[in-house]
Amino acid sequence: MVKTVLSIQGMACGMCEAHINDVIRREVPGARKVKSSYQTGECSFVSDPAPDAEALRRAIAATGYEMTGLRAETVEKKRLFGRK
Repeated sequence: MVKTVLSIQGMACGMCEAHINDVIRREVPGARKVKSSYQTGECSFVSDPAPDAEALRRAIAATGYEMTGLRAETVEKKRLFGRK
């Protein structure tokens, strides 16, 4: 699993957050825990495998926003009661 955090310019309200979330869900198969914040200018989500950065950049630009950065880190899926 990969947690991806995008830096997005141009978000100004809750509707902007919803537009970004819709783009992520459409462009990244299996994206989960999609959250955007216009206050911090970030969007985060979890997916497997890692998303295609250029495809995301183009899709976000098509909606009128600008992706200015991408950070990705591998995360381990937690199991119920710590079982492996």
